[in-house]
Amino acid sequence: MDRMFIISQKHQAKNDVISAGVLLANQLGLSPEVMSYCYESFSGDAYYNPRIAASVRLQILNEAEKNVETELTQLSAEQVPHHAVWCKNLSEHACGQVNADEYAMMLKSLAEPEHLQPTDWQLIRNTQVPLMLMSNNLVRRANSILMAVDLGSNNPDKLALNHAVIKQAKQLAKATGAKLHLGFVIRLPKLLRDMDVVNTQHLVKEAYLSNKQEIELIGLPPEQVHILIGDADLCLFELSCRLKAEYIVMGVRQHKGILGQIIGNTAEAILQRLRSNILVVPNVKLSENSQLSSLV
Repeated sequence: MDRMFIISQKHQAKNDVISAGVLLANQLGLSPEVMSYCYESFSGDAYYNPRIAASVRLQILNEAEKNVETELTQLSAEQVPHHAVWCKNLSEHACGQVNADEYAMMLKSLAEPEHLQPTDWQLIRNTQVPLMLMSNNLVRRANSILMAVDLGSNNPDKLALNHAVIKQAKQLAKATGAKLHLGFVIRLPKLLRDMDVVNTQHLVKEAYLSNKQEIELIGLPPEQVHILIGDADLCLFELSCRLKAEYIVMGVRQHKGILGQIIGNTAEAILQRLRSNILVVPNVKLSENSQLSSLV
């Protein structure tokens, strides 16, 4: 059985991330395991004396193990494997530990917006498997799933990413029983929208017609397909709130280096105002003969 890697931290914002992770793993038919990450910067005697530092470190690790064990017992999930590790760079360790051959998903509590960097960014940009970031400010009575798909693209990487997003979203909808919606944003600069020189209704209608076959292959009724015009992050955020989306599923092309710092990703931008859990699907490689119908 594929595994779900649940990240637990001492000062995590979402205190019930373990219970949320175990529940979601059971819904998806995955085998959960918990990794508790610990790290403290020492001062005083613990900083200058290695023996004292080692003793304090062991005490912190043992306390973390005990806390996770207690929570799993309360969940009647004593069989779930759990470990504690002393690690300063959580994202580097987690992304090195979690490979696509053994794991189907990684799950972590989303940090508060003002503290997103660097761990959450690094996880998004380096994960090998879908990464579920659990919101601490979920919209009330959330009961749907919104998947963000880039319709009409001929770019092989974007097509492969679309396929992966659709597959993950459908699996999540089937497991949770939530209604699945598709969101596609036609990017149009705000200046042009404000000048009212573009017929946006015509653009939307044209997008429906030109992508009709692709939409039909996905298999959603028209009322669950939403084509919007504007900035992708703001449009998807507003749509997710209107739909009361519990989950947003979206792909990330994992820009790195200077390119990533300048361009970023829509997934990263939307985290600034998120009211849903977000499933980030990393870019995948599919054979040139792969068809959309084989994944949806």
